[in-house]
Amino acid sequence: MDDLTLARAIHVVSVAFWIGGVYMVTMVVLPMVHQQNTPEDKIRVFEGVEKRFSLQARALVLLAGLSGFYMVHKLDAWDRYMSVEFWWMHAMTVIWALFTLALFVLEPFVLHKWFHKRVNENADTAFRLVSRVHIIALTLSIITIIGAIYGAHG
Repeated sequence: MDDLTLARAIHVVSVAFWIGGVYMVTMVVLPMVHQQNTPEDKIRVFEGVEKRFSLQARALVLLAGLSGFYMVHKLDAWDRYMSVEFWWMHAMTVIWALFTLALFVLEPFVLHKWFHKRVNENADTAFRLVSRVHIIALTLSIITIIGAIYGAHG
């Protein structure tokens, strides 16, 4: 197996697990959280999953970014960023950048405190907002994945 094939395999598996995790949180965990009766139960369920997945998500986002950068470099495909035809590469980069910002900067330094304050004020409103953000992130990610599959395969 050559290095480009290995990078592509790492990239696809990383994205599959990362966005699959986002799907799981959005479509399974958050609806389960909404069914909990007390704010304490909502936080317990949500943070129980989040703690287990956040480290994995960070590693997967890093692997996706490194392997993606490597493929663009190895293929000398930088000029694709100058063409609308390769919109899916722009989308992949933007999605990756947003998740990187969220996972490595916003969540640990801003969102964690903000979230707990909002939950203490009104848990239902806080979790509805979290659900909306996850639905938007998931939708944009799915559109990007579909575009990347079509784009990569002509």
